[in-house]
Amino acid sequence: MALEEKERIIIPDEKGEEHLFEVLFTFDVDETEHSYVAVVPADQKDDDEVEVFAFRYEEKANEDDLALFQIDSDEEWDMVEEVLNTLIDEDMEA
Repeated sequence: MALEEKERIIIPDEKGEEHLFEVLFTFDVDETEHSYVAVVPADQKDDDEVEVFAFRYEEKANEDDLALFQIDSDEEWDMVEEVLNTLIDEDMEA
């Protein structure tokens, strides 16, 4: 049984420094037609506790690239956290 290689992306911070993240999962919200990605820092993925980051994203036309957007509203964060908790619970039960 082969281990599935996780997708990795590089995200620059506000200072322009690039950081490697491992993609946990992506999901779409039909009501808003937005797509979201949940990532963890690649250097923390094996730690007992990791910080999960979530972004709204849009795929760029004709490129294998994403445009990431901060989640600004509390309403949007609540919805994203609810989906993340559900997905994490389902993943732990599998």
